[in-house]
Amino acid sequence: MYLIDTNIFLEVMLNQKNSDVVKGFFNRATFLQLFVSDFSLFSIGIIHLREKNPEPFLKLVNDDILASGIRTISLPLDSYSRIVEHARTYNLDFDDAYQYAVAEHFHLDLVSFDHDFDRTEKKRVTPDTLFR
Repeated sequence: MYLIDTNIFLEVMLNQKNSDVVKGFFNRATFLQLFVSDFSLFSIGIIHLREKNPEPFLKLVNDDILASGIRTISLPLDSYSRIVEHARTYNLDFDDAYQYAVAEHFHLDLVSFDHDFDRTEKKRVTPDTLFR
């Protein structure tokens, strides 16, 4: 089971250098094994609404998340202290510490291009290494 980090979705949405890798990952994935945090969706929504371009965000939510069966999860409030712990222990910023806490709480592997997770106990996996 896998938590998909924000940067994985943005890679395709912003047509960045690894977008083909991510598309291949999603073509091979079993969507019932994939999760996205509420924070990732909020972050993507903030980016697109700030740019006055909500359509990619709506497409992600409606066509990609809801239609595929990827499940959205939230960190329970009583686990928020883990965000601060992870930020201190692994020198993570808030968004990475939140993602890490969600992955830890739900026992998920973290799929990300973010090298900051390499400093953590759980590490990360990249899309090109999964579902071959």
